[in-house]
Amino acid sequence: MLIDVILPTFNRAYCLDRSIASVLAQTHQHLKLFIIDDGSTDETRDVIQKYLSDPRVHYLVKTNQGVSAARNYGIRQAQAEWIALIDSDDEWLPQKLQTQVSFIHQNPTYNFVHSNEIWIRSGVRVNAPKRFDKSNHDIFQRSLEHCLISPSTVLMKKALCEQHGLFNEEFIVCEDYDLWLKILATEDVGFIEQFLIKKHGGHADQLSTKYPAMDYWRIRSMVNLLEQEPSLDEHKKLLLKGEISKKAGILLAGYLKHQNLDAHFELTEILKRIS
Repeated sequence: MLIDVILPTFNRAYCLDRSIASVLAQTHQHLKLFIIDDGSTDETRDVIQKYLSDPRVHYLVKTNQGVSAARNYGIRQAQAEWIALIDSDDEWLPQKLQTQVSFIHQNPTYNFVHSNEIWIRSGVRVNAPKRFDKSNHDIFQRSLEHCLISPSTVLMKKALCEQHGLFNEEFIVCEDYDLWLKILATEDVGFIEQFLIKKHGGHADQLSTKYPAMDYWRIRSMVNLLEQEPSLDEHKKLLLKGEISKKAGILLAGYLKHQNLDAHFELTEILKRIS
């Protein structure tokens, strides 16, 4: 199985070497690595330069438009049936792809598979809170609260990603939450209980740190799903509306408290559309 790996990066020279090396060290060697440089201004090019002698490595540079645009650019360049994603601050364990390929061979009906992950925060391994349980138990419902699938764990068919419109480039955060929700609403996904990646966090340039009001984007994603997915059953619609109502109540109270009336009006209008 040929796998095209998409690695978007922006000013991550300090950790990029670790991510690239972890892809090229996979026990499953039949891969191509597309590194999408989203207009970096640091030493990113110097880090990548030493890997360009490997014919599997393809270095693509574009103007800065954010992680969604960078991922989508890489996905459009990919030609393999299967694609894998890795964030530039994460690290694959050596058997990551081989384990997933074996799973797909044994379960050929799945078009998407993800796995457990090891959490590293500021260089120290920590236990993930129970609410981040990655298993497939009620995964659609539990994914409404927050994103349960990390991009770096995902192996999926390119056609499945294209079917759902790739990553939403209007979303400055929660773009993964948005795409996974569309897939989970219509697709059974595979899950591997093994820890196949190290998810590194705690650094200042994480998007979740820069943009704290992430529930606004989650609400927009859920509303889009309600309005644009005709095959949603009534149970999923009720789950979506319940989670939207819960998140919106908290946000609206905060907007009033801080006199953010434009945001309050915008969210109120969004809620009217689905009432």
